[in-house]
Amino acid sequence: MYINGAGCLSPQPTFGHPGFPEEAASVESNRLKAIEPNYKEFVPPEMVRRMGRIIKMGVAAAKSTLNEAGCTVPDAIITGTGLGCIEDTEKFLGTMIRNREEFLTPTAFIQSTHNTVSAQIALLTGCHGYNFTYVHRGFSFENAILDSLLQFQHERGSSILLGAADELTTNSFHIQERMGFWRRKPGDSLTMVDHPGKGTVAGEGAAFFLLGTEKKPTTYARLTDVETCFSPDALPEEQINVRDILDRNGLALSDIDLVLLGRNGDVRFDRIYDRMMASAFPSTPSGYFKHLCGEYMTASSFGLWVAANILKEQRIPKILHVNNPPDPVKHILVYNHYRGINHSLILLSQA
Repeated sequence: MYINGAGCLSPQPTFGHPGFPEEAASVESNRLKAIEPNYKEFVPPEMVRRMGRIIKMGVAAAKSTLNEAGCTVPDAIITGTGLGCIEDTEKFLGTMIRNREEFLTPTAFIQSTHNTVSAQIALLTGCHGYNFTYVHRGFSFENAILDSLLQFQHERGSSILLGAADELTTNSFHIQERMGFWRRKPGDSLTMVDHPGKGTVAGEGAAFFLLGTEKKPTTYARLTDVETCFSPDALPEEQINVRDILDRNGLALSDIDLVLLGRNGDVRFDRIYDRMMASAFPSTPSGYFKHLCGEYMTASSFGLWVAANILKEQRIPKILHVNNPPDPVKHILVYNHYRGINHSLILLSQA
């Protein structure tokens, strides 16, 4: 699959600018909020007011991706989300409690379903093809990639809009904070990995990619394969299936030029990355990306966006903290896990 267009809305100035931003945004907080554009450029003004944040973020990222690739209507839309439309769910439940289950407006309930983002994109683009949303926690985006691979394998279209979106509300932030997910004290988000501790920085964002069977002038890279592994405990090195994904694609460990890791500064989980790198890639350059987007269930979509830009531009930003940056970069492996449970490997190659 070729990535022929990409759009990313994140806590960094990644939206509306070609390539990776020259400077990263530093935030003194334990919560990163996505930088939102003027949504009226992508959504009819009369619809903006009724849309939740995650819907607007997803639609803007999707429309930006289609515009860049010169595609009006994709053959299919496949998305992933970890928690879906939290804001609209909270609105509906709050109104139900306050009104004692009487005189409820249906808008918030209709927009609280997890597939609302992909549905709104389909309505705005006029796409009547395959439309599916995966809600599998830390595997949500990876399963959307796998479905895209299967659609192309069975020749069910030549263009697929692949994406992921997750939002963070104040209520969901505080609930997960009490569960020990986030850092208690705010700090510089860009240095959270350099100062490891218990918990990490919360994040949110939306990233979309237009996948196609043919290479075009706008092509970023080839999305080659994806591998997932579930483990309730710390994952031993030999179970991470690095060799499986490489063997399937005729590659050796030495062919990987760069490994992008989902390090987030949480000492309880970052050691898993250290074990994998020591056992499989002891001399391969590596970097990390979650200090830029924060931690959320579909953060791997941001990692994919970063990797795709590296392969397209053949430039590795210093903010990724890559030791001994390779030149050229032909193959990138994105390794991410969500709280040591959902482990995934995404393989990208130069187009």
